[in-house]
Order: sequence, then C-alpha cells, then structure tokens
Amino acid sequence: MSDRMAWFWILAEPAAMVLIMIVIRTVILGRNTHIAGAEYIPWFIVGLFGFYLFRENMMRLLNAITANKALFAYRQVKPIDTVLVRSCLESLIRTVVFIIFIVLGGVIGFGLIPEEPIMAIGYWLLLWVLGLGVGLIGSVVSVLVPEIGRVIKIMSFPLLMVSGVLFPINYLPYELQQYLLFNPIVHGIELLRSAFFDSYKVLPNVSVLYLSLWNLSLLLIGLVLHIKFELKLKAK
Repeated sequence: MSDRMAWFWILAEPAAMVLIMIVIRTVILGRNTHIAGAEYIPWFIVGLFGFYLFRENMMRLLNAITANKALFAYRQVKPIDTVLVRSCLESLIRTVVFIIFIVLGGVIGFGLIPEEPIMAIGYWLLLWVLGLGVGLIGSVVSVLVPEIGRVIKIMSFPLLMVSGVLFPINYLPYELQQYLLFNPIVHGIELLRSAFFDSYKVLPNVSVLYLSLWNLSLLLIGLVLHIKFELKLKAK
C-alpha cells in the first residue's frame, strides 16, 4: 500500500512475462503458439498465475510476523494470525488479477475460460494451500534464523524453471520428468491446466492425492512450529 506503483506492477509483471515468452517462442525459437491440447499463450498464463499464487504465499509471508509486531500488544493476537491474514490478502489480490486476465483473454480471443470451472477453483485453492504451508514454515524459520529466509527468497526463480511454467514437461526425457514430478508445484499447475483445457493431457503420474498429502504435511509442520515457538516469535 505504501508504494503507488505496486498496483501497476501487479498487472505489469505477468503481462511482461507473457510478452517475453511469446517473443522467445515465436521470434527467437521460431515455433508456433500451439502445444499438445492447448494454445501456448493461454497455457502459459494459467501456469504462470498458478505459480505466482504459490510464490506470493511463500515470499510475502516471510516478513508477515515482523511487519506486524505492534499488533502483539493485544494479547489475543497471535503470530499465526498475521500470517493467515497476509496469506488471504495476497491470494485475493492474485485471484482478482487472474480474473482480469481471464476476462481480457476472452475479449482478445485467447480462450481462457476454464472448461471445468469447479475443478479449476479446487485446484487453485490447492495451490494456495501449498503456498500457505510453505509460508507458515518460512514465517517461523525466517524470524528465528534470518539467513534461511534469504535462501527461501533466492529459491523463487529456480522453482519457476523446474515447475513446468515456461515449457511443457512432457517434452523432456522420461527420466528427467520423474525427477521433476517430486515437485508438488508441478502437480498443482498441471492439474489447474487440465481444468482449463479439455484436450490437454497431463503427465501420467500427476496426482491430486500427492499434492494434497504435501499440503497436509506442510500445514501440520507449520502449525506445530507456530505453537512451539509462539512466545519467541512475539519476543523477536
């Protein structure tokens, strides 16, 4: 809220990423804008926003506790409250921006309306919970050990590269695909795309159960850490 350009960059960042990838794919690599089961531009936009939803929860929750320390003067306010509220706010902003892109895509003719809206909402929520789980853990660790918080911030770009956002994973060798499928973000993004594009074929081992187990595990670890270190988090 303190940065007047923040609202501009919320829209400009994904728009710039889409433009860059179109130029790389069509001009530099000389490929068409179609991949198996979907047009590349809508396919990329859906994956990008799914990743941004996860990333914002992972990154923005790192300083949620320190940024709201004044609220701890009220005994009923706990550190986890600031994390949960921040997560809801970041997710709401990303959801609104994604809806704006869906509407604009429909006007331009990109075909961003999901084929299965209910499933799309469900997978969107699963990606949010995944980011929330990582954010819960990161919000505790970054206060207790600030150096680890810096490492988490550095992880953003490598995760973008290995999460199937920029290129279809099924184009890679089978052996490499199996390693990338250990990453739960890949499952969330592929499932989200499958809800948007009826003809899109996800990788055989993509599983909503695997993603859900990651979500439950991360949430449990994050909640345990907040309970165990609540007093230290308030005192830091």
